[in-house]
Amino acid sequence: MLISMNWISDYTDLTGIDLKELINKFTLSTAEVEHVYDMGTGIKSVVVGEIIAVKAHPGVNKLHLLKVNTGDEVVDCVCGAANAAVGAYVAFAKAGGQVGDMVIKEAVIAGERSCGMCCSEKELGISEDNSGLMILDKTHQPGTNILEFLPLKDVVFEVDNKSLTNRPDLWGHYGIAREIAVLTKRPLRALKVMDTEVFRGLPPVPVTLEDKEQTFRYSAIRVENVTKKRTPLQMKIRLTYCGMRSINLLTDLTNYLMLEIGQPMHAFDNKAIQGIRVKTFPAPFEFITLDGVKRAVDKDMLMICSDGGEPAAIAGIMGGDSSGIGEGTTELLLESANFDGTLIRKAAARLGLRTDASTRYEKTLDPEMTVTAIRRFLELLRETDSGIKVTSSLTDHYKKRYKVITIDFDKAYVDKYTGIDISTEQITETLSALGFTVKHRDMNFTVTVPSYRATKDITIKADLIEEITRIYGYDNIKGKSNKSMISPIRHSTEREEEYRIKLLLADRFGMNEVHNYIWYDTKTNKELGIQTKANVRIINSVTVENDTIKSTLIPSLLNTIYKNADQIPEMGIFEIGRVAEGMGEDNLCRERKKLGIIVTSRDMTEKQVFFKMKEVIENLVDSLKNIAPTYQEYKGEKEVEEANYIHPVNSAKIFIHGKVTGYFSCLHPKVKDRIDKKLNIAIAEMDMEKLTAIGKENIVYKELSRYPGITADFSLLTDKGTRYEELKAIISKFSCEYLKSYSLIDTFEDETVLMGKKSITVRFEFGSDERTLESKEISEMTARLLDLLKASGIQLRQ
Repeated sequence: MLISMNWISDYTDLTGIDLKELINKFTLSTAEVEHVYDMGTGIKSVVVGEIIAVKAHPGVNKLHLLKVNTGDEVVDCVCGAANAAVGAYVAFAKAGGQVGDMVIKEAVIAGERSCGMCCSEKELGISEDNSGLMILDKTHQPGTNILEFLPLKDVVFEVDNKSLTNRPDLWGHYGIAREIAVLTKRPLRALKVMDTEVFRGLPPVPVTLEDKEQTFRYSAIRVENVTKKRTPLQMKIRLTYCGMRSINLLTDLTNYLMLEIGQPMHAFDNKAIQGIRVKTFPAPFEFITLDGVKRAVDKDMLMICSDGGEPAAIAGIMGGDSSGIGEGTTELLLESANFDGTLIRKAAARLGLRTDASTRYEKTLDPEMTVTAIRRFLELLRETDSGIKVTSSLTDHYKKRYKVITIDFDKAYVDKYTGIDISTEQITETLSALGFTVKHRDMNFTVTVPSYRATKDITIKADLIEEITRIYGYDNIKGKSNKSMISPIRHSTEREEEYRIKLLLADRFGMNEVHNYIWYDTKTNKELGIQTKANVRIINSVTVENDTIKSTLIPSLLNTIYKNADQIPEMGIFEIGRVAEGMGEDNLCRERKKLGIIVTSRDMTEKQVFFKMKEVIENLVDSLKNIAPTYQEYKGEKEVEEANYIHPVNSAKIFIHGKVTGYFSCLHPKVKDRIDKKLNIAIAEMDMEKLTAIGKENIVYKELSRYPGITADFSLLTDKGTRYEELKAIISKFSCEYLKSYSLIDTFEDETVLMGKKSITVRFEFGSDERTLESKEISEMTARLLDLLKASGIQLRQ
């Protein structure tokens, strides 16, 4: 939001104050200032010029040859403006002067001498109007520097909107001026408003509130005999400097009031709208807004309608095309209202239409401002057009009043939370200057919160401490050490395990943690050919591409790989996040916390990447639980059919103590090829809640034998479809007190060598804690082992 210091000076005296230093103080105490702009510095030697002669250029139809009186001389000027006329007073940039970045020089244009330039409003930065010369009134003599009567020189600063989210009172210049008045310890001037009580005897504007839940307050008044159309230059300058486009007097006034006091208003052409009905409609319909766009209005969206029920505006967002103010408008019906901020925000999001008005309503505005805004509007309109007539009384429907908030505290509370000694006088002075009503007796305070801070901002004692401290100045507080009891915090098992997982994946495997949105990126999923099952949707999503809540982390992680594969082909990423698995009986999302992991490589084969992921999973489970996971083929499962990125063959379910906790897989070739044909990718997803629920096994330590053991590697021929898990089940039947352990070493498949068989190499370790085994014993044991395997159809590979 852009703030004009010239505008601020209307309400508080800034004489003798360093504005840049004041703005910095505002940043420290109130809200972050992002930029400061020095406006009007590019306007030099621009004076009032009187056109005393106009004749057509002899060679160029669109050009005129002017004689311009600049006060001290009459100069020639070549001008192309259609409205150049004898007797007109214009802004004239003399030779040697400057307009913006353009230095004015004496020149020959189309064969004619030109000693300056007649300026438009756009060239001077007053508005976007470049249709002709800026015509001045004749109150200033030719030769008068325009900077003497036009406030073009100004200091404008831009406030970060996010820092004003909880301060609805600061969304207008008057609220900012209140803060600055407190910081400078100078009085705040009251707004000059028209007394509307004198119109009490006139007939009211017919206003009917059919929806009383969303409309907190609705005020309206009728004005006729509007004859002036031109917006005063000072008002145009302020609107332009604050980012608003000048349109016409009545529209500019509503925008001016919004920027001045933060209250959005809307002016209807009274010939089109004689009465107001505020309602919602039972079915969706299309509505054309002021910007000429046809918009789909939902059935629950609040509408401002004519007394006949015809839609005229979307409440709190934008007016309609058919009832707007035009150049021919002489009668207006002025609206100033307060709506439910949450519902306005939702409606704006559904429409994809966030306006200056809706942005302010979202912040929960003070309903007390609606009447003040009307009175201020009427005063400013009368100053510009003295012949206006108010032809109705002020209609005011006040349906929701915020409770008056009163907060009690004592000085000891202030001292405790600030750590400094602020006097009772300074506490009272600070809060009173900010608009709070303060009563104090001895060291006790009773504070009543003003309405403009009571909608959501100030609710508890700590909020008042913040007010006192920020005005005192955080930079005035000297740092010191405090004594306080420190006690360790015991983390939950879930949090502890999450941290250990992150540490292991990042430290041992060099992976990067990522955080994705809670919804699918449907557009990128479509590019990659990734199918996801239907799930919970966001009904007011800005785009349909981001309206489905994730039920799995993998598609989003694949999106990340897709966007980074060209730069980082060897990659490992992981994410711990929540997903939604449909809706529960309580009509809430069934949330689950998942761990997603992806490993990619151009150097490793698909098989190597697959077993790299297996290594990651085994390290993770062993580190957390001291358990070795087991696996089962992931074929013909429903999940594989729904998630087309899971490989139909090279995939497996992960079991811990017989319970499925997740899966890992190579990426399906069709999806892989769309990411990068040369990139091999393995994916894994585990259920964090199931993982956390599994108890940790105790580590059993055994004394190392003093006697040497024997290691024997056997390459065993099995059927091609035999898995190592099945082989383990057979070996486990072998009863031998000297068999210490066995493990998989390698697998080998070759049609030409093995003739449809598969070779699995297993390493067996034999040993005794009491003596050295003899070769005869070892031969007998291995013979019995091979006989057992042979009985199951497994031969020793020769």
